Amino acid sequence: MTVRRRAVLGAILAGAGVSVAGGCADVGVRPVDPPTDGGSVGPPGAQPPSVPPPAGDRPDRLAIVATGDVLLHERLWTTARRDGSGGMWDFAPLLASVKPLVRKADLAIAHVETPLAPLGGPYKGYPLFQGPPQIATALKQTGYDLCTTASNHSFDAGAAGVDRTLATLERAGMKTSGMARDRKEAETPTIVDVRGAKIASLSYTFGFNGLPYPKGQTWRAGKLDVAAITRMAKEARDRGAEIVVVSCHWGTEYSSRINEQQRDLAPQLLADSNIDLIVGHHAHVVQPMEQHNGKWVAYGHGNLVAAHRQPASTRAEGLLTRFTFQRDGDKWTTAEAEYAPLLMTDVLPVRILDVRRELARGGLAAAKAARLRLAEQRTTETVLSLGASPKIL
Repeated sequence: MTVRRRAVLGAILAGAGVSVAGGCADVGVRPVDPPTDGGSVGPPGAQPPSVPPPAGDRPDRLAIVATGDVLLHERLWTTARRDGSGGMWDFAPLLASVKPLVRKADLAIAHVETPLAPLGGPYKGYPLFQGPPQIATALKQTGYDLCTTASNHSFDAGAAGVDRTLATLERAGMKTSGMARDRKEAETPTIVDVRGAKIASLSYTFGFNGLPYPKGQTWRAGKLDVAAITRMAKEARDRGAEIVVVSCHWGTEYSSRINEQQRDLAPQLLADSNIDLIVGHHAHVVQPMEQHNGKWVAYGHGNLVAAHRQPASTRAEGLLTRFTFQRDGDKWTTAEAEYAPLLMTDVLPVRILDVRRELARGGLAAAKAARLRLAEQRTTETVLSLGASPKIL
């Protein structure tokens, strides 16, 4: 997994003189290696069929980490502006607490829910989001490798927003799945080489908030449909994918209980031999984990970052999951499922906290320790509520 040149990263972060407009009332950096391929990401959709390398060249275990929505309310812009220097915006300190868990993954997946604006804006919040592009560099620096993008906000900035978001994430050194710039890209599954193993990422959403497909281009982002998803999963397998992960933007907002669509689709998808894992988001609160056919679904990860301004509610709580796959010959199965409760602070500068890591530090103020323990308790109760037994990280 390669990254772009340092100069590109500097350009993305160069937010001097940024103007911000619109919005809603809800409102740590790793070294960059030089590119090994000239920094090119190739033309859209250019992923020729691949053949797995000899078994002896591949790992026996792989860990995949997933987190919830990246939803850039205005309060987070203020945090990035305060955390930056020299007029540059920096979202990396916001994410620093989860960095150790993310960097331990062989593949780390973030969900970028909203389109990204041009550098300098205008940036917009609810209801038609356009977030600061500096988040892309911060996600890469935190350790993320791939961003899923199909959501109910996919078309907030039209076709230009789709194109710009994918290009921005790729310039930061990440793969993407979910939205598309042309039909060929839409019909080509994203497959990532992870230590010699091929992992496919597919991304779909329940809808687009009533917005039409840009210019009538129905391939711009995928809607949840069992037949369409299973076809793409088979295509991914035919192209050499050994593990297929499906990202689902679904559920009822602010409800920790799964809805009828989730209850119906998850077992159907996991009954397909080509699909190995489902990771979900959209509800902005944590939802349960469950197994079907020996395979896992994490229905809802809550938010990775957002600012709903309800610090005592479940909207401030999130989830990080880690799924470890074990290889037996050419077949991969889930050997272990784990989760980590997260908590978003409200006082500026905003931070996302790894709850158990923070509690282990000790010496906390009583109110902060109590809030962390509440997040751990509520998240654990929700995650286990359907009878599954993942381990806590």
